Amino acid sequence: MTQPATIEASLSASEVPLEQWAQAMQQRLQTRLQATQLQVLDESCQHAGHAGANGLGFGTHFRVRIASPMFTHLARVARHRLVYDALQDFFDQGAHALAIELL
Repeated sequence: MTQPATIEASLSASEVPLEQWAQAMQQRLQTRLQATQLQVLDESCQHAGHAGANGLGFGTHFRVRIASPMFTHLARVARHRLVYDALQDFFDQGAHALAIELL
């Protein structure tokens, strides 16, 4: 059985196929925020017909569950800002929504 190719964390969103954005986001967050727990889910299919949906069922609405030592002593807003900053180019390329769950 063939393993899926690993997405390089250094690739920009424009260099990654839309259907692989969740994997690319996970690699990016793991690398930049040294996550100890991390899950990135593409929930776009649950938002069909909503604002920001692209009609494809992927690539627009994401959920991130994350724990990181970089969050120590930071307020919730600052923790969220670190996540958004790490993923900014995905939003620049069309990601619409991100739900963040801090673990």
